[in-house]
Amino acid sequence: MAFDTAAFWLRTNKFLMNTGIPFMPTIIKKAKGIRLYDVNDKILFDCSSGQMSSLLGHSHPEIVEVVKKSVSELDHLSSLMVSEPVVDFAEKLAQILPAPLEKSFLLNTGSESVEAAIKMAKCATGKFEIVAFSAAYHGMTQGAVSATYSHGRKWAGPLMPGQIAFPFPNSYRSRFRKPDGSYDWEAELEMGWALVDSQSVGSLAAFIFEPIMSAGGIFEPPEGYMKRMSIECKKRGMLLIADEAQTGLGRCGDMFAFQRDGIVPDILALSKTIGCGLPVASVSTSADIEKLALKGGYLWVTTHYNDPLAAAIASKVIDIVVRDNLVAHAAARGRQLREGLQRLQDKYWCIGDIRGRGLLLGMEIISDPVTRAPGFDIGKALSGKALELGLACQCGASSGTCVVFRMAPPITISAKEINQTLNILEQSFAFVFPAESQSGIVAAVSPFGISVEAHL
Repeated sequence: MAFDTAAFWLRTNKFLMNTGIPFMPTIIKKAKGIRLYDVNDKILFDCSSGQMSSLLGHSHPEIVEVVKKSVSELDHLSSLMVSEPVVDFAEKLAQILPAPLEKSFLLNTGSESVEAAIKMAKCATGKFEIVAFSAAYHGMTQGAVSATYSHGRKWAGPLMPGQIAFPFPNSYRSRFRKPDGSYDWEAELEMGWALVDSQSVGSLAAFIFEPIMSAGGIFEPPEGYMKRMSIECKKRGMLLIADEAQTGLGRCGDMFAFQRDGIVPDILALSKTIGCGLPVASVSTSADIEKLALKGGYLWVTTHYNDPLAAAIASKVIDIVVRDNLVAHAAARGRQLREGLQRLQDKYWCIGDIRGRGLLLGMEIISDPVTRAPGFDIGKALSGKALELGLACQCGASSGTCVVFRMAPPITISAKEINQTLNILEQSFAFVFPAESQSGIVAAVSPFGISVEAHL
């Protein structure tokens, strides 16, 4: 019996509340690995890992078994009770964290982990001002959205006091240039701190950052930048909070993305990837920060605080990432994906910039190669054609200044699946810009050597 799409959307519009985000037209009935299956049995490649969360792919068999076992034996307890799965998780996480990070607890979502981290920083320092990048996305709850500048900040009245925006590093568009035209991030960073110091009332508690600002447009600080930021924070007695919701556990070619920069944050918030698509999050810190926070009156307790089900899932995710050497795999497949995107950039003028690291990459779409004006209509056309051809990825306006394809497939993706993804993108660009394709038509086999139809 054919699926009644019209009836489905009637029910959706009648009963499901609209919270301000548009729904895609595709209706998914099943997800497995990198593949999504819609109600008409069409197969899509999921290059967003759900909501940048299904690190190991959808319905990973070992995660499924852990969930079944935990639900049948030990799922939820009083927040005052401690179970073995929770301690096992905290120990496993400590084993892959750099010193002095060793103390952790479990929560459910990224917003919640950021809230807990910010409150910890305030209690540990006795101060209240929070600095964040002006392209940051840290969540939608009150403290998290107060440190968010890319989306969702407006129309809900006053936010938390003491919020200060720091100009985010954008090597593609920044006006800070050296005489040779290269990006002068040192001068921009110094200007940023001058702005912070002029706005602060003398109560700087913490700087919170994403190693790669994903929702803001896949902006990555250049090498050396975060090392300097860490030094500037220490000068002011500020803590450094890393929000690795999307970058943690191998996605960017390091176990944690901050490791590339030779720094260790005072507090680490994890979510998304640590639950492999399920609602799991955590906060980690050092024993010294824990003591300072408790002395300052820190209290955090929620309904699903340290749930054994969440702990069992997170432990298994860590096991698989370590056992299967997925950090190195993500780095290798990320290089392959970037090289393919760069070949597309060489061919199509509307690709202004390729950025990111590992398997968290961004492709900025422009409408004018001289002014670099955002390519809103081009991005919409390309993403629509890609979806039609079997590729689900996020493309939208970020930070109000750019249109970016965000590419974040599961880190288990194969070399063949990378080529299939690139092939669909090639066909999408060839459709939108037929005069710039090799033959003027969408070829069955792309320069990446794989036919979509043969392998989907």
